Amino acid sequence: MFRIQTWRKALVLVLTTVFISGVAGSSFAATTWQKNHPRRTQVNSRLANQNKRIHQERKEGELTAGQAAKLHKEDHQIRQEERAMASQNGGHITKLEQKTLNQQENGVSRQIGQ
Repeated sequence: MFRIQTWRKALVLVLTTVFISGVAGSSFAATTWQKNHPRRTQVNSRLANQNKRIHQERKEGELTAGQAAKLHKEDHQIRQEERAMASQNGGHITKLEQKTLNQQENGVSRQIGQ
């Protein structure tokens, strides 16, 4: 009985250590991506700016709640696509991917200003 408990404690300790190492490693990688890849920074800066514009237009009454929600959803989908592209390319996006994302952002941007 004593050996089983000791074995379980050792297993829990090892699994906890592995989990913490994985979380710390992935957090570091995410931070490194932002600093070292200007294409991702540019895309994400545009998304943040558009988010502010949507909020401002909603506050001023230029957009309904439904319109604002739709635009936020479109921006969220673009952000998810950017993350997926980056995860497939070692943490960065290609020039072609940036162009594609910018075209999608342009479409949302035009909707905000209507």
